[in-house]
Amino acid sequence: MAAAKKPKWWVYVLRCADGTLYTGVTTDVPRRLAQHNAGTAAKYTRSRGPVEVVHTEPAKGRGPALRREAAIKKLPRADKLALVARRAA
Repeated sequence: MAAAKKPKWWVYVLRCADGTLYTGVTTDVPRRLAQHNAGTAAKYTRSRGPVEVVHTEPAKGRGPALRREAAIKKLPRADKLALVARRAA
């Protein structure tokens, strides 16, 4: 019996309608974006929608994704905006 395929983890940054940034992790970015916009995901984005994905990066697993998420959340806003700008360039 073949081993089940491990899900690919992603770290993502959303821009909310009020201009704030939200960072999270998922195995399915489009599904998670739909959840955020439907108001069924994070409490933070529930009242700040609609949201758009402005940055994604792959992670090698859940642990590395969570560590990267924490690292991004600790960044000053200017550094987060620079991360998003580099991605858009």
